[in-house]
Amino acid sequence: MPELPEVETVRRGVEPHVLGRRITEVIVRDARLRWPVPADFADFARGQTIEAVRRRGKYLIFGLAGGDRLIVHLGMTGRVLVLDAGHPVIKHDHVDLLLDDGRLLRYHDPRRFGAVLPWPRHEPGHLLIDALGPEPLSDAFSGAYLYARSRGKKVAVKSFVMDGQVVVGAGNIYAAESLFRAGIRPTRAAGRVNQAEYARLADAIRAVLNEAISQGGTTLRDFAGADGASGYFQQDLYVYGREGQPCRICGSTIKGLRLGNRASCWCPGCQR
Repeated sequence: MPELPEVETVRRGVEPHVLGRRITEVIVRDARLRWPVPADFADFARGQTIEAVRRRGKYLIFGLAGGDRLIVHLGMTGRVLVLDAGHPVIKHDHVDLLLDDGRLLRYHDPRRFGAVLPWPRHEPGHLLIDALGPEPLSDAFSGAYLYARSRGKKVAVKSFVMDGQVVVGAGNIYAAESLFRAGIRPTRAAGRVNQAEYARLADAIRAVLNEAISQGGTTLRDFAGADGASGYFQQDLYVYGREGQPCRICGSTIKGLRLGNRASCWCPGCQR
C-alpha cells in the first residue's frame, strides 16, 4: 500500500503540471471505488481551477479556486498520472480530469480501494481527514507527544505508531525501519517505552520518512510515481522483508513475526 513517502512523491510529481490549470471536462468510467465517486462529481469539478496540491497523511488534497477541494486516496494499487489528452485508455483507468493545456490527470486503480471525492467549501471538515493524527514532519510531532499519548497503553509499540490517529504516515515498512534505528523491539508495550526512547523513535521516524521521500518512496508491487517511475528506498531497508538474513549492523539473524495481521521484522541484537 502506498504510504506517506509514496504519496508525497506523487504530490510533488503532479503539482507543477496542474497548478493554475482549469478542469475543462471530467470522465468517470467506473465510480465503484472503495468510497464511490458521487454522481455529481463531474459537475462539481468541471470548470474549477486547481490552486494547490497538498497532502494530509496518505490523502492528496487538490485545492480549487473559491475554496472547494478534491480528495484523492490511492488505496492499495492506485496511481495518479499526468498524461497528454487522448492518451489510450486501458483497463482500470477510472477517472480523468481533462485540463485546459491539453493534458489530463488520470486515476488508475486495479483493486479500486482508493477514492476520488469532492470536498465542498461549505464543509470545513471531512470524515476521512478529521481524525488523523499529526504529520510526522511537523512541529506537532515529537518524542514528548508520543510519550504522553502512550501512557497506560498495552498495545505493541509498532501498532501504536502505525495508528493514523496517533501519527500519520508511519506505515508498516517505515515503522519497522524506524523502530530498528531507535533500538526498540516492535512487540514492547507502548506504555513501557520511556521518554528518551520515544525521542529517539520520533527522530528516527522523521529521518526514515525524509530519506524515503528524497528517494521516491519504496517500490512494493504496484506503486509508481506520477511519472510512472518507481521509488527505490527498498535498497536501504535494514529489517523489513529481510527475515532470516544477517543484520547489517550486528550480524544477528533478522526475525519475523506478525503484529495486527501485518508482517514485521526485527533484529534481536539491535532492538530491546
